[in-house]
Amino acid sequence: MKSLFVIAGEISGDTHGAELLRALPDACEWNFSGLGGPRMAELTGTIENWLDEAAVLGLLEVLKKYGYFRQKMEEAVLHIHEAKPDGILLIDYPGFNLRLAKRLRDEGYEGKLIYYISPQVWAWKKGRIKVMAELLDLMICIFPFEKQLYERSGLPTEFAGHPLIDEMGEVRDGSIARNQDLVAMLPGSREREIAKLFPPMLQAAAELRKSRSSLRFATTGATPALTERLRELVAEAGLSEVFSVGESSSHHIMQEAGVGVVASGTATLEAACLGLPYCLTYKVAWLTAQIARQVMSVDFLGIVNVMADKEVVKELLQSEANGHAIAAELNRLLDDKIAREKIEREIAEVVAMLGAGGAHEKAAKSVAAALEVTA
Repeated sequence: MKSLFVIAGEISGDTHGAELLRALPDACEWNFSGLGGPRMAELTGTIENWLDEAAVLGLLEVLKKYGYFRQKMEEAVLHIHEAKPDGILLIDYPGFNLRLAKRLRDEGYEGKLIYYISPQVWAWKKGRIKVMAELLDLMICIFPFEKQLYERSGLPTEFAGHPLIDEMGEVRDGSIARNQDLVAMLPGSREREIAKLFPPMLQAAAELRKSRSSLRFATTGATPALTERLRELVAEAGLSEVFSVGESSSHHIMQEAGVGVVASGTATLEAACLGLPYCLTYKVAWLTAQIARQVMSVDFLGIVNVMADKEVVKELLQSEANGHAIAAELNRLLDDKIAREKIEREIAEVVAMLGAGGAHEKAAKSVAAALEVTA
């Protein structure tokens, strides 16, 4: 029997973790413990679901829960020292997981420390890579360029491929035809993103309609409440007659629309996997933006552009995240078939770099090998 302590602190980490655990070889019995979400809790019956408390965003929210996180850290360390699991599987969630890794090494834990889904230290804190190489036994990454970065620091690294390849393969529908009169406007999955990004998108829609009366627009929210908020904003802008809100999933919209504007985040990679020609937009508080410019180690915000090392999709950020700029870029894509086809070709090249699928299965094999389990 092999024992594995797992920690994930966000919905995506719980999803990826559950799929990895499900794919572990049954050549031996597995004893799981740790902190995760509903999927891992249901799958194992032994991993605690702590997402309601753990999945917080922003420094202020984390500080408010400092006592809670300190308590969970102590509980995790105590359990690990008592149970002595063969390995620790850390899934993303670097604020907690890297502190736990250091604490365990400082206190003499000798089991395997394995990290799945690298924190984006290559974008923000490259200095952490050396520290991680000193703490970890194995990094399992989902972007191909990460492997070289970590191995350069002496950390054994496996590229498993990106889980989105499988996820988007399941939602891809070849029967959906692109409609060049439909524009996707996807402002993100959080309320604050909708508040900052959807009004400029609506301004762009109004501007586009002045010269393109045939255009229609589509959007949807990540929850019913957010979809209703989008609907309210569309009505306030007087665009209800030309805007479909919540009638299709975001993935359906990405496949049906001729072009689109998408908030920076996972959705931009989903849009690329589904072949949508789009531009990217994002806006944060002025001070946050200034700090980000000082610490970012990459030239682009969008992962498609980071992977291509050039601006494949237009990035409209901060002051450029306005209705006129969004309308201008969408007009360009609508007018210029060659430009659209170029984006489609280049995002397809980027997506091909993410692997052929089976990311969780490959990651599971790497975990099993690290713990000397053979299929």
